[in-house]
Amino acid sequence: IGGADFTVFRTTKSKSRLNFLSLLRGGYQDYVLGDAAFDYLKERRGNPPEVHGLRTFEPQHFCNQVPFMAHLADKGVDILNRQEIATLAEAGLWGSIRHHGLMANTVIVSDDAGQFRVGNHALCWVHTERLLQKLMPTTAKEERLVTMVRDLVWRFYKALKAYQQCPSPQSAPAFRRRFDRIFTLRTGYEALDTLLERLHRRKNELLKVLEYPGIPLHTNASENALRTFVTKRKISGGTMSQDGRVARDVMLGLMKTCQKLGLSFYHYLGDRLGIGSEDHPIPSLPATILARA
Repeated sequence: IGGADFTVFRTTKSKSRLNFLSLLRGGYQDYVLGDAAFDYLKERRGNPPEVHGLRTFEPQHFCNQVPFMAHLADKGVDILNRQEIATLAEAGLWGSIRHHGLMANTVIVSDDAGQFRVGNHALCWVHTERLLQKLMPTTAKEERLVTMVRDLVWRFYKALKAYQQCPSPQSAPAFRRRFDRIFTLRTGYEALDTLLERLHRRKNELLKVLEYPGIPLHTNASENALRTFVTKRKISGGTMSQDGRVARDVMLGLMKTCQKLGLSFYHYLGDRLGIGSEDHPIPSLPATILARA
């Protein structure tokens, strides 16, 4: 998880949305069933009768997973049904996130992996274009059609980058119309047309930058940060314990964050260990990140 000024690594047992939401919850352990949780269930098409049975006038707060699960069981939810309970647990986590004021104005930009599609979500344009690259045209005509569409997409992408430099709400409708012209094309190449139709349905996520010009159009920064993690794992061959995994994640996250903030990681460690220069103390990383936000 990262942004322009920070990087955080967390190794979990799986890449589930449940794990991702638990990370977004920060250090909190609670679950909250309130408006945010039920809006989440509505988006995920949660079981209507069970949702109705869980809803109350006031938000319900549970200090951790144990009372939350007990409450669901009391309401007739089959807590042994993994798929059903996962969606309800995700809703409780999202309710907690919003209850604590987290993720209020945050846009999650991802490569469209399912676990990241939560909250205010935007799609990476580079990963979107790669879907066009993966098409396998069998004729020269189909190849020309793919090349033409890819060129249109890249030109549109460059226009969005220019918009980021000088945002103009008045020009947003023109971008939306141009997007429609590209992604409603019907070329006669079935695989290409199907892909364009699918991407057109993700219009809001691909054009999120028109509302939030400060967000990146791609996830390249996260992928570059992840290379450091992968390199470390290849060299060390992994870790022997949970403590080792936590230490690796924390140290790599601090190193990449210092790099993004223009700080020396070497000097940062020295300062925190009490062996740095008293004349040039390193400020708190969270305070520095907030100051640059």
